[in-house]
Amino acid sequence: MLILITYDVSTTTGSGQKRLRKVSKACQNYGQRVQNSVFECVVDSTQFTALKIELTSIIDPETDSLRFYRLGNNYKSKIEHVGVKESIDIEGPLIL
Repeated sequence: MLILITYDVSTTTGSGQKRLRKVSKACQNYGQRVQNSVFECVVDSTQFTALKIELTSIIDPETDSLRFYRLGNNYKSKIEHVGVKESIDIEGPLIL
């Protein structure tokens, strides 16, 4: 299933900047960045649960936020892209 993850991490302190890097790195382990704080991740339910636990353990819920959008398995018809960065088939081969 495709999960869209968005986050907003307060970076006014050094610890906030560290949390931001950790959140970004965790998301990169599961998917691809499509905007500064937005990732598309194709995961199964076990991976999604693990990722969600990992991310919620990193953030400070008093100052940071996470959003998870579950687009399901038939997501390709639900995505439309306009503009500069061409969409990448995240289930396609890594090497062209």
